[in-house]
Amino acid sequence: MKTYLDVEDLEVYKMLCQLYIEACDLTHQWPSEEKYELGSQARRSSNSAPARLAEKNDDRHIRNKIEGVNRSRGEAAETIHHLYMAKLKGYIAENIYLEFRGRYKECIRMLNGLEKTLERKIPERERRWQVNEESVVYGTNGGTHSQGWPID
Repeated sequence: MKTYLDVEDLEVYKMLCQLYIEACDLTHQWPSEEKYELGSQARRSSNSAPARLAEKNDDRHIRNKIEGVNRSRGEAAETIHHLYMAKLKGYIAENIYLEFRGRYKECIRMLNGLEKTLERKIPERERRWQVNEESVVYGTNGGTHSQGWPID
């Protein structure tokens, strides 16, 4: 009986892989001078997000798995930035940017949940932070600003 998930079993991994394929298709439509500039950066960070999960999936140490999740989250955020720059340069329309951004943000929320799940597997005295938080309806911010830069 299987007692662990393969990386391909993770919904967030599947979503990030699909986003990478779509980001590749999108960036190949950009001007040729961006082939090795913004387009390449967007493709690399987009591919790196699921790759970071895959890299640490078979690691035996929970903290290393958490590091893979953290790095994946960072790559997803970097991809949002590259797509935002493409929007500013007029390579993609606002609605396309917002659609990709929303899907990447959903992945980031899923990665946050995966991190919390992994953190719970570490003995409480060894955790870097407490994993206790209020229950929030998935897909809402619950009135708090837990991600991004502080507002105050």
